[in-house]
Amino acid sequence: MIRLEGVGKTYDDGTVAVHALDLDVPRDALVVLVGPSGCGKSTTLKMINRLIEPTEGRIFLDGHDVTEVDPVQLRRGIGYVIQQVGLFPHQDIATNVATVPSLLGWHKGRAHTRALELLDLVGLDPSVFAKRYPHQLSGGQRQRVGVARALAADPPVLLMDEPFGAVDPVIRTRLQDEFLRLQRDLGKTVVMVTHDIDEAVKMGDRVAILAVGGRLAQYDVPAAILGAPADDFVEEFVGQRRGMRRLAVTPIDPAHLEPMDGVTASALAGTIDVGASLEDAMALLLREDKSMVGVTQGARFLGVLTPNGIHTMLRADVHARNGDGA
Repeated sequence: MIRLEGVGKTYDDGTVAVHALDLDVPRDALVVLVGPSGCGKSTTLKMINRLIEPTEGRIFLDGHDVTEVDPVQLRRGIGYVIQQVGLFPHQDIATNVATVPSLLGWHKGRAHTRALELLDLVGLDPSVFAKRYPHQLSGGQRQRVGVARALAADPPVLLMDEPFGAVDPVIRTRLQDEFLRLQRDLGKTVVMVTHDIDEAVKMGDRVAILAVGGRLAQYDVPAAILGAPADDFVEEFVGQRRGMRRLAVTPIDPAHLEPMDGVTASALAGTIDVGASLEDAMALLLREDKSMVGVTQGARFLGVLTPNGIHTMLRADVHARNGDGA
């Protein structure tokens, strides 16, 4: 869907913001760019919609070179969410959300209806919030409006630059969960920037870790980055808590469950769905102070998961990511 081929940005003073970046963003995927300050995350994002022009390389959107498209028209077809939101203070919320459809020439009634639909979609009751103004909303509510506005013209691509960074941790978690739900429902292609590795591994289908100078250090699924860092920089960046983070992004694998033979229900910490993470299973084991948890799929019992099984699944995941097989 989005392809960057040797994309770079060097400023007039010789500063290299992004260095020969090759990156493929699959259709309907959520890809997160993460790294320390000065690594070119936001610059890369802004080159995709040409808010910043690359000095080398090519960027393709659905097979079309973005440099051959009028930049204003390009941006109107790409949703863009920023940390500061950037709502128009003199316009009510519904009018803010309807901005891009109006610029695209939608009939006023159609644009307004679309705005109300999206406010409802992001969890803001239109009857309550449509006629309010930005200063009457909390930070978390303004972020929701920003997401709604970016989705208003139903763009295939959504760019998000630190979208949840300006709100407190509790609201941030809620916004992350709400956006993941929206992403599953709407199936947009999303490129998101964050400086927070925890947010990156939670949100991303794939994560691109950039080093200072805009060098791509590693690009993979979260479990692979946490389980097999590509180099010392990545290992240091993901930090000492990467083992715990891996539990959160590694799913339960039925192939490594133990049979129920001889195990009584009282010996189990409880049951958990096979779609849960290893972190969920470990939390249940610790909370109930038991050594086994039952794993189910609907009404069907699949087997028993033990701490040894969790360790085996983590090792198998690393081998699979490295191409060694399980």
